Amino acid sequence: MAARRARYLAQAGFSLLEILIALSLMGVAMSFVGAKVYDQLQEGKQQAARIQMNSLAERLKEYRRDCNNYPDSLDALVEKPTEGKACKGRYRTGGYLDGKLPKDPWGNDYAYTAEGSNFNIYSLGADGEEGGEGFDEDIYLNEDLAPKKDEE
Repeated sequence: MAARRARYLAQAGFSLLEILIALSLMGVAMSFVGAKVYDQLQEGKQQAARIQMNSLAERLKEYRRDCNNYPDSLDALVEKPTEGKACKGRYRTGGYLDGKLPKDPWGNDYAYTAEGSNFNIYSLGADGEEGGEGFDEDIYLNEDLAPKKDEE
């Protein structure tokens, strides 16, 4: 009886090979999960950039209602407007944004262009450079005003 119990206890654990196989399978599974989590994080950052750009667009529209034109730069949203006859004497006591301009989710400044009655706000994406594909692609508020791929 004691011999049988000793044999049973000797066979009760996992072998080193079984442990290595289990760890390898868990590593492979975690790499798939990690890649999905990373993709979701990057998609969330792109969505956050679009939401911030829409908010800035609303502030730009308010500025245009008060001053009859769009500002030359986004910095004009932070301070009380002083340019033009229509801007002076308005009821606004401060700028259109509290504090300072937000950065895009990757920590870069938003770019801005305005021509007449059109404007565009854009982020240079994860790489912070013009162009790019995937998560590095530039994000434009007004896609119809964005430069065409063959124009670059």
